[in-house]
Amino acid sequence: MDQLALLFVLLVGAVVSVPVGDRLGLPSPVLMTLLGLVLALPDFVPNVDIPPDLILPALLPPLLYAAVRRTSWRQFTANKRPIFLLAVALVFVTMIAVAATASAVVPGLPIAAAVALGALVAPPDPIAATAVAGQLGLPRRLVSILEGEGLFNDVTAITLYHVAIAAAVSGSFSVSGAVLALLLSAVVAVAVGAALGWVSNKLMDILNDATLQIGLTLLVPFASYVLADELHGSGVLAVLTTALFLAEYGTDPDDVLTRLAGHSFWEVVDTLVTGVAFGLIGLELHHAIATAENHWGEMLGWAGAVVGVVILVRLLWLLPATWLTQWLHSRRGDQEEDIPTSWRETIVMWWSGMRGVASVALALAIPLEMDDGSPFPDRDEIVFIAFVVIVVTLVLQGLTLPWLVRRLGVQADTAREKEFEKELAVRAARAAKERLAEIEREEDLPEELFEQMLRRAFDLGVRITPDVVEDERMEAHEKRARRLKRIRRIQGEMLSAARHEILAARGEPGADPEVVDRVLRHLDVRSLR
Repeated sequence: MDQLALLFVLLVGAVVSVPVGDRLGLPSPVLMTLLGLVLALPDFVPNVDIPPDLILPALLPPLLYAAVRRTSWRQFTANKRPIFLLAVALVFVTMIAVAATASAVVPGLPIAAAVALGALVAPPDPIAATAVAGQLGLPRRLVSILEGEGLFNDVTAITLYHVAIAAAVSGSFSVSGAVLALLLSAVVAVAVGAALGWVSNKLMDILNDATLQIGLTLLVPFASYVLADELHGSGVLAVLTTALFLAEYGTDPDDVLTRLAGHSFWEVVDTLVTGVAFGLIGLELHHAIATAENHWGEMLGWAGAVVGVVILVRLLWLLPATWLTQWLHSRRGDQEEDIPTSWRETIVMWWSGMRGVASVALALAIPLEMDDGSPFPDRDEIVFIAFVVIVVTLVLQGLTLPWLVRRLGVQADTAREKEFEKELAVRAARAAKERLAEIEREEDLPEELFEQMLRRAFDLGVRITPDVVEDERMEAHEKRARRLKRIRRIQGEMLSAARHEILAARGEPGADPEVVDRVLRHLDVRSLR
């Protein structure tokens, strides 16, 4: 098996792991990690040969962009307090605790190298957290916090990692220099991300074609990451800024085709890249085995100590942090902020702290040599410890999290979600009726046509959720709904017959496939209405 065949196996596994995970009640990223672990054992499976400095730029931009599409800037600002406590403060605390533990248990490990280890294992993986939370039906407030933590903690951790590596290879460290580097990295990233978001938004208007616009959205995250990185900014923060900018300002409400096609496209990209990323984590078992060699017992002991610290620190931090957030929430009365409301939800947040792609990439990106040409101190030990932390947190916590959620009875507030859905349905129907009233005043519509359009405006809200129908009108609505359902069925069969006829014409002599496809596209768009 060569590298290309291995990539194909991972891509197929990424697709298959989704329905298998749904059936087993397990997150697909965890299944892909297990697949990677299995593939790492046979001798005929090659070692992964990807330059470490290309892993983050190749995998993180599309994954982050896809994750941001599911959230909004308003959601981040509403949850800034819990996100700060997790994505910034907890990363610092975890890094310090791991560095202190590693320095104590690994003989001769320099402080800077220990700090680098702490930085690379500190951030929980945003992709794993989002995938797991989305499949388990957790309360939206927990999903929002986990998404915010996962998207922003990489910014802090990667910057701290680079500062620690620079100190290790050069032999010098400055606290003021580290703080300045962190601030400059954030400023550059936000500037680059906002600028590329603005330029991309203008290009969207110029392109005016769904295919080209979606293609641009695929290129923009990579451009944002690379440009910010070249300017010594945070590539992760730049991608987040660009994605949030486009989510807020780059959406045309009337561009239905681009929105539907873009959603499907990014679902495919997210599924494939996530599968490959977590499959690569499991495949790194090759490297871990080669690193440990005859020191398995000793190195597993070191790794076990670090794993314990990583998991325990998150729990010890979350308990008081959650209490503090709830106390501030009650004092300020901020009803928009999402916070855990019970110790059960806090426990679920604790057990959701899985490490993943970023930690692997940072571990493999540790330089081989110092500035003076000597080997980087204890590099193999650091990489092995990082791999054990990633596998234990991802596999152990990922496999047991569904059981824990069921055991604690933590689930989404479906009543609140339905109420909000009903509110949106009413607003949609009201907006349609108001626009119809404006058109009626401007064009003096016939009464019969006005009444027909008014019923359609009402049906618009009902199709979103039937709960908007009042009890006394339910029977009339159900009668009309049955009639509309019959009309849609008949219309669907008519359009199906039309599509079959057009597709048959594609194979006829002299038929122009391009013209056939254009006509078929019109029929497909008509079927969506």
